[in-house]
Amino acid sequence: MNIVWFLLYNTIVYPIVFCIFLLLSLVNPKVRAGFLGRLSTYRLLKHYFNNVDPNTIVYWYHAASLGEFQQIRPVLEGVKEVEPDSVAVVSFFSPSGYQNSSCMAMDLKVYLPFDFLWSVHRSLSAVRPKKLIFATYDIWPNLIWSAKRKNIHINIFAARINDNSYKMYPVIKKFYQSIYRSFTTIYTIAKKDCRYIQIFIGEGNSPKFRVLGNPRYDMVSQSAENFTQERTESVLSREKRLILGSVHQEDDEFVLPAIWELLKKFPELKILYVPHEPGKVIIEKYRNIFQQQGYSPVVFTDKVSLALPNERVVILGIVGVLSTLYWQGQMAYIGGGFSDGIHNVMEPAIARLPVIFGPRHQHFQEAEELLQSGGGFAINSMEEFINTCEMLLTQKEHFLNSSLAATDVIHSNLGSATRIVRGLIRD
Repeated sequence: MNIVWFLLYNTIVYPIVFCIFLLLSLVNPKVRAGFLGRLSTYRLLKHYFNNVDPNTIVYWYHAASLGEFQQIRPVLEGVKEVEPDSVAVVSFFSPSGYQNSSCMAMDLKVYLPFDFLWSVHRSLSAVRPKKLIFATYDIWPNLIWSAKRKNIHINIFAARINDNSYKMYPVIKKFYQSIYRSFTTIYTIAKKDCRYIQIFIGEGNSPKFRVLGNPRYDMVSQSAENFTQERTESVLSREKRLILGSVHQEDDEFVLPAIWELLKKFPELKILYVPHEPGKVIIEKYRNIFQQQGYSPVVFTDKVSLALPNERVVILGIVGVLSTLYWQGQMAYIGGGFSDGIHNVMEPAIARLPVIFGPRHQHFQEAEELLQSGGGFAINSMEEFINTCEMLLTQKEHFLNSSLAATDVIHSNLGSATRIVRGLIRD
C-alpha cells in the first residue's frame, strides 16, 4: 500500500464520494435504499456472526449488482458443495442486486459497508473471512487494504482492464496499481487479460495469476438447462418476436423509430419491450408512446405461467423473468449500449437468439465473442438497427447461422466456475 494514495483516498476522494452519495440519496429512491442499507450492515454482520463458531471457514463475496451476482453464484455454490460447513456472505453495492438475488448457498447478504477505515475494519473483524472475493471490477480500496493488513486472502476473478478504462488515466492508473498489487490472487478471463494486468501492475510484489475464464457462462447455462432440454424445436418455430431487453432512455432515440418501421414492414413481427427499470411511471410512459403510434400494448405481469400474450406489442412490467421470456422470441436487442454499457447478452444467446446491441460494448468479453462468432451485431444508428433486423428476418440461412453461433459462444466457454472453485480452495 502506497501511503500517498492511502492518505489521498481517505482525506479527499472518499469523503467527496460519500457526500455525493448522501446528497443523491435525498432525491433518488434507489440511491437512498443503498445508503440506508449500509447503515445496517455492521449490525447485521455482528448479529449473525455472534452465533457462528470462530473456527468456521467464512468466504466473503462482493458483487456490484445482480449481473455480478450471476457470476458469483456458480462459484459460491461450487465452494459450498466442496465445503458445506463454510459460511458464505455476499455484499452488494446496488439495491438491484441486494433486493433481487437469491441462492440457497448464500448464508447472509448485506450491503457493502461504507468504505471508511473504521467501518470496513469492524466489519472484517466481525466476519473474520478466510477469503475476500470480488467479481470483475467493483473493488473498494479501504476494504482491500484493511483485509491485507489482517492477512486475509484477497481474490478477484473474471478480472479485466481495457485500454479505454478510466483506470488507465495517468494519475488514476498509479492509484489502481497500488490497489491491484494488494490482491493475493487474480483470476483473469483470457490470457491477454492476464498479460495486460501484469503489465498494468508492473514489477515488484505482485499477486498470483491464473487464467480461468468467466463463470457467468456457467450460470446462464445452468439457468437455461431445463429449457434447452424441453425446447428442442427449431428457433424458427417460435413467434417472430423481437425482444428488447433492459432498454435505457438513451436507447429510445435509435430503437423506437426503428420499431415503427419494422412493425409496418413486417406484419407478422411482434415486440416485447423491456424497460431497464420497469416502474409504474416508466411503464405508463411507454404505453402512451406505443398508443400514439396506433398500437395497443399489453403490460405483462404474470410471474406464474410466463406465456406471453398474442398482442403485437407487449411491455414487461416485472423483473426477474426476462431470461425465461427470451425463449419466446427470435431476436434480441440488449439495451445500455448508448449510455453506460450493455447489459446481459448471454441470456438471449443461450436461448439461441442473435443479439443486437449498441456501441458501448468494449468492456464486455461476451459481447466481443458474439461479434467475432457472428452471433452478435453492434449498431451505431437507427438505420443499422433496421438493416440488421431486416437481414435476420428475411435471410433464413443467415439467421440460423447467427442463432447457432450465439449459443455456441456459451457452450464453448463452460467450466470456468469449476476451475475458479478449485483455485480458491487450493491457493
